[in-house]
Amino acid sequence: MASAIFLLDLKGKPLIARDYRGDIPLSAIERFMPLLQEREDEEGTGLPVMTENGVTYLHLREKDVYLVALTRKNTNAMTLLQFLHHLSKVFTEYFKTLEEESIRDNFVIIYELLDEMMDYGVPQITEPKILQEYITQESHILEITPRPPMAVTNAVSWRSEGITYRKNEVFLDVVESINMLVNPNGNVMSSDIQGAIKMKVYLTGMPELRLGLNDKVMFESTGRTAKGKAVEMEDIRFHQCVRLSKFESDRTISFIPPDGEFELMTYRLNAQLKPLIWCESVVESHRGRIEFMVKAKAQFKHRSTANNVEIVVPVPGDADSPKFKSTIGSVKYSPERAAFIWKIKQFQGGKEALLRAHFGLPSIRDEDPERRPPISVKFEIPYFTTSGIQVRYLKIVEKSGYQALPWVRYITKNGDYQLRMPDPLTSGESRLPPI
Repeated sequence: MASAIFLLDLKGKPLIARDYRGDIPLSAIERFMPLLQEREDEEGTGLPVMTENGVTYLHLREKDVYLVALTRKNTNAMTLLQFLHHLSKVFTEYFKTLEEESIRDNFVIIYELLDEMMDYGVPQITEPKILQEYITQESHILEITPRPPMAVTNAVSWRSEGITYRKNEVFLDVVESINMLVNPNGNVMSSDIQGAIKMKVYLTGMPELRLGLNDKVMFESTGRTAKGKAVEMEDIRFHQCVRLSKFESDRTISFIPPDGEFELMTYRLNAQLKPLIWCESVVESHRGRIEFMVKAKAQFKHRSTANNVEIVVPVPGDADSPKFKSTIGSVKYSPERAAFIWKIKQFQGGKEALLRAHFGLPSIRDEDPERRPPISVKFEIPYFTTSGIQVRYLKIVEKSGYQALPWVRYITKNGDYQLRMPDPLTSGESRLPPI
């Protein structure tokens, strides 16, 4: 339960303030920025939840704007932080970008949204498509006042009645992001999979959908055996449309979906993974120059292909005169990032690629070894999942009995994917071939 919601600029100056309960003076927001700076100095990072003098400050930063909720109650912090995320999502849906300028240009409609999305500090309607039906950015003639849709007072507040489509279709994407940290010897220090099931729904009426996954807990609870691999998902989080009681009783994901695009669920898998794209690097540092050799290998099945691969290799900040030679793709020096970027449009499984890079260095340099950031890799592999998660079925039931087409797609991509580099070799002659 929030007492007030504020939108602040980067200096902490209020752009928008909405007081819901009147139990906290609005001047309390003046302590937010000093408190945040104190925490950043002590902890090295700003904490999302801070308390002082009985007032709890919960915040979220988007570009040059802070969204801040204040409360005196012993409130569920995750509920308010989730509300701030929904608030950011709604503002982005309305104004395309959430920044100081768009807030100043749309303060009237922001106050309308704050009044509809929260009542006496309790979150209410957070679905952008429902809000857009009666809070519009167009002017209205006074006699024709827009009425809230029935969905606002229905049990299913995220979907309006009377939706029709000539062609009924459902698109489901299983998107898995790989988080990984690998040491210079090739040993995986940490790895996990962050998964999300995203949907685009174009269905007539009020359909009931049932989704079945190869969920290990479901197979164990029902005493059935999985035909293939079963996965054990952790930290599962659902969209509000999912019937949680049904899921808890028999692990069935049953829901009436919102119209259009939404994220049905997210999950996490702790797994010992090998790097899908492995980069082996050799660095040689000499007086007046530094040389790199990077070998990339696609360590997944031959029939899969990684698209839009980007390998970002850090270099000293004072490097200049770049020269590159690669067996595949293109290489570009990015001085503002102190790195060179190796782009490979398509990288087939089982293939290897080699890159040589040469940079000049100033003749007089600080002898202290500088901190060397890791190599980071971006990629996207369609029709491929690392975890082995599978959609067993997607059933669509609607009282009119129409036939609908479900489409399922799997995508694996990078999350926080980093490969640490070895220390530079400095002694003797260069062992790397010249470019």
